[in-house]
Amino acid sequence: MMKDKLTLQERSWIMYDWANSVYATIMMAAVFPIYFSGVADNAGQPGDYWWGIGTSVSMVVVAVLAPVIGALSDFFGYRKKLFAFFFAIGVGFTLFSAISSNWVLLLLGYAISHIGFTGANLLYDSFLADVTTPERMDKISGYGFAFGYIGGSTIPFIVSIALITFGANFGIDSATAVKISVAIAAVWWGAFTVPFFKNVRQTHGMEKPKGQAIVGATFKSVAETAVKIFKNKKILFFILAYFFYIDGVGTVISMSTAFGATLGLNTTGMILALLVTQVVAFPCSILFSRLMKKNGPLNMISAAVCMYLLICVVGFIMGFGLEANYFGTGTALVLFWILAAMVGMVQGGIQAGSRSYYAQMIPADNSGEFFGFFDIFGKFASVLGPFLYALIKGATDRSSFAILSIALLFLIALVILTVGRKHAK
Repeated sequence: MMKDKLTLQERSWIMYDWANSVYATIMMAAVFPIYFSGVADNAGQPGDYWWGIGTSVSMVVVAVLAPVIGALSDFFGYRKKLFAFFFAIGVGFTLFSAISSNWVLLLLGYAISHIGFTGANLLYDSFLADVTTPERMDKISGYGFAFGYIGGSTIPFIVSIALITFGANFGIDSATAVKISVAIAAVWWGAFTVPFFKNVRQTHGMEKPKGQAIVGATFKSVAETAVKIFKNKKILFFILAYFFYIDGVGTVISMSTAFGATLGLNTTGMILALLVTQVVAFPCSILFSRLMKKNGPLNMISAAVCMYLLICVVGFIMGFGLEANYFGTGTALVLFWILAAMVGMVQGGIQAGSRSYYAQMIPADNSGEFFGFFDIFGKFASVLGPFLYALIKGATDRSSFAILSIALLFLIALVILTVGRKHAK
């Protein structure tokens, strides 16, 4: 019988989701994208366009490195060191973003910090096999995302909202309020990662080859894992579908507030709506993991993809209505709040469910390497979505068509999931 009580390693692993989620909330989704778009727009640059480009470039870097990072992390003693390296880059350049004012430096700081954030997450995901058992992975992965949403939406996010909304009453202008918020994000991320460094350890892996042989062994291992993935149709079809749908999920996260800011929506209203996303996501992430056991992981993932299709359509209606003057910003903001709640219902579930389902399919001793390929599919996908958004926005000068184009990614994912079902049995 599965024990309900969480172990120290499981709790410490979950705590990292609590720690780093503040970066996702403040830097990726809510505060910083709006601030950057405003700074870029004041400099005569299209903020959402450059935000899409910056996100794409940072994802290319991680995607190229991911398989090698994953393979190297499978050698005993390397996973925690590599995690610490990317963690330091992420926190360090988040602080850099807090002291920069030029739009180019802001974009540079964000892009490099994003590399650190995603690189550390790759290694964090691969630790899932080290901290728990296969039958507990759905639960632990779901709890990670659930507490991550609560972590990112409690003290640091509320303080940020208060600073931006009421800071002027205490002599704090909006730019300074954002800089303080970004600094808080870095400190929060660093402080709550301490339990992870103290208690989480690598229990699965391979012995490190002697001397310089580790370089050759790493690349040989990458090639062998690639062959294993292409021969295993169950894994192959899943990560191909994952490539497209997680691209859409990531694009919705990274472009939502830049999209709203370009349309002229109220900044405070958008930030509060994203707070709703975080609150809704906490119970829904846990519920999603339970429904996966009852209804099957592929059924639940497909349902979440369908929800994201609907989200793209509602986003298009919101943007097109504003652009064509069919309704005002008040109606659009209501739609933005509806979108925020819809995203909260499935965002954590689809990410946690994908992570745990994949972890159960792969060998524990090679979890880092397999997650390296999982990550390369996810990160190259994260290049495609923002680039597609920027491309359609540049071609049509319509943010509504740009957000609608993301629906194509979810449609392709549904087709692949449907075709791959026979290999999942």
